[in-house]
Amino acid sequence: MKKIFVIVLVMGLHTALVSQEREDRFSVEILDSEALQLIDANAKIEVIGSGFTWTEGPLWIADGDYLLFSDIPNNTVFKIDALGNTSEYLKPSGYLGKSDYGAEPGSNGLLLSPKGELVLMQHGERRVAKMKSGLNAPKADYEAIADSFEGKRFNSPNDGVFDAEGNLYFTDPPYGLPQQMDDPQKELDFQGVYCLKNTGEIVLVDKLSRPNGIAVSPDASKLYVAVSNPEHAVWYQYDILATGRVENKRIFYDLTPMVGQEGQQGLPDGMKMHSKGYLFATGPGGVWIFNESGKPVAKIHTGEKTANCAFGKGEKILYLTADDYIFKVSLK
Repeated sequence: MKKIFVIVLVMGLHTALVSQEREDRFSVEILDSEALQLIDANAKIEVIGSGFTWTEGPLWIADGDYLLFSDIPNNTVFKIDALGNTSEYLKPSGYLGKSDYGAEPGSNGLLLSPKGELVLMQHGERRVAKMKSGLNAPKADYEAIADSFEGKRFNSPNDGVFDAEGNLYFTDPPYGLPQQMDDPQKELDFQGVYCLKNTGEIVLVDKLSRPNGIAVSPDASKLYVAVSNPEHAVWYQYDILATGRVENKRIFYDLTPMVGQEGQQGLPDGMKMHSKGYLFATGPGGVWIFNESGKPVAKIHTGEKTANCAFGKGEKILYLTADDYIFKVSLK
């Protein structure tokens, strides 16, 4: 009995030490005082979920007070409720076949349509789809809303954002294909940024090496796209002329020199636009907060490869998907 007690005690101490070591990597770095209107320097990062494989696509559902997120390798959407309970919400979420389909078959980005429908970027099905059932009665029954461009199947839609008029901008890198860029099933010879207009028309906005996260400014005049290419790790900014039409492409911020440095895990990935015009963008080291001019004003250090983020509770909470964890951070 003593031996068992000692083993349990040692294991408990080890877990506590690992947890403390992880929390020691958490911090908020204020780079400009204007960030203090958004977040405190001593804001705590809290682990609210763990034990997944690769988390993505966080989406807070106000009507129900819960968080949805994708676990891409497990082809599942999970739910965390207001009490912190985690449950399976949808499975399968991105690949409906019976055979194996690469390392990332599941859904990636999750969105709410203007009609309140759950929209999923489905890696395995290579399409943008919506769940046919309501949010309170989820079923793995989907309807494609965009699956090809000029007769060729998409690679693996990754992330998207609706503008105020219900037009959907989304990215299509190769990450969900079993062999990615070299996959024999790849039909398009480029990686695109698209706009699915509310009329149903699909427009090619731009071609990028690894388009990923995407956001629109509060006044709908600017489009932002993350490029998760380790050799060109940048965020682009465009002026929106009309729905699906952009000009004046420029680099909003370049983090290529930081890629691979100690403590700078990850690449430009998912992002969300705050109503005050600040861009919260996951990238090397955690989450970068930029003002409208492209200046970093704060950084949330997570110590993990951080894939995406989402606001909750009237922008008072920031939820993060980071490797196999779900974090939350209090905002002002």
